[in-house]
Amino acid sequence: MEEHRTEIASLGEFGLIDHLTRNNETMQAGTLLSVGDDAAVVDNFGRQTVISTDLLLEGVHFDLMYMPLKHLGYKAVAVNLSDICAMMATPTHITVSIGISNRFSVEALDEFYDGIYAACSQYNVDLIGGDTTTSHKGFVISITAIGEVAPGKFVTRDGAKPNDLLCVSGDLGAAYVGLQLLEREKKIFMETPQVQPDLENRSYIIGRILKPEPRADIVTWLQENDIMPTSMIDVSDGLSSEILHLCTRSHTGCVLYEDKIPIHAETREMAFEFNIDPTACALSGGEDYELLFTVKQEEYEKIAKNSNITVIGYMAETTEGSNIITRSGKKHALTAQGWNAFKE
Repeated sequence: MEEHRTEIASLGEFGLIDHLTRNNETMQAGTLLSVGDDAAVVDNFGRQTVISTDLLLEGVHFDLMYMPLKHLGYKAVAVNLSDICAMMATPTHITVSIGISNRFSVEALDEFYDGIYAACSQYNVDLIGGDTTTSHKGFVISITAIGEVAPGKFVTRDGAKPNDLLCVSGDLGAAYVGLQLLEREKKIFMETPQVQPDLENRSYIIGRILKPEPRADIVTWLQENDIMPTSMIDVSDGLSSEILHLCTRSHTGCVLYEDKIPIHAETREMAFEFNIDPTACALSGGEDYELLFTVKQEEYEKIAKNSNITVIGYMAETTEGSNIITRSGKKHALTAQGWNAFKE
């Protein structure tokens, strides 16, 4: 039996927006006016507003061959909220704009929006607007995320000082090896469609690429424990390039210890299976959406209490450069493409 397919054209643009936002509910007290008017109205109750925008393009940022539409909706929101978290702010609102071709049915877009609403519900965020338009070149997604923070309590990339501790949440490299696994299985499937993908026992790394979670929990914990990071960024492009961003903006060097980089057992196993160095996956992989931040040394006792945060090194004087100390004790210059660092 064929599934019912509703053509987008049958609803028209306004009909489609009405359909996709028909169950939209607001959770934030500050949302005075949401979807349905010329613009939304938000009252921030004297707090400062943090705003970030991301564009996701089919074939560049995602592949619908293995990315279910519901996961795509969730991830599109999650990666934007991660940027708000990276400012030590609390996400509150999003707008979602999409460009779609007629190969997508209304049912397919419902799936996508189910994922968006699931993320909104998970992070207590209101969807307050957006736009839909025709795209002749694949699926285009543009999301703006809005957050709030107490006046002056946001954290930028440029406040780190020499001797500050370099910390990271969670673990790194998992999304990269998850992506390699999906790409491998896609290649096998394209060549022999009767072969079912073999993703058994790899749910952690697959989840990290298909359904990343922004670390709003870490932001809340830091706020509750009165820890004010000196600089912060989210890990979207790999650990080494993010550390170098902090160093460049803060005018510091750094020392990173290879044996301190947190890597999940499943990431390690899969990396070895692919014949890749797990450290290289962490340094250059990207899409982990963990928080990388610096704190003053006196915060160490507090930080050590949180098992979700690892101290991986410290900031240094600019003259010392940005270096990684390998397991064997050798010192290498940290480069934006991590594995160059390990060429002897």
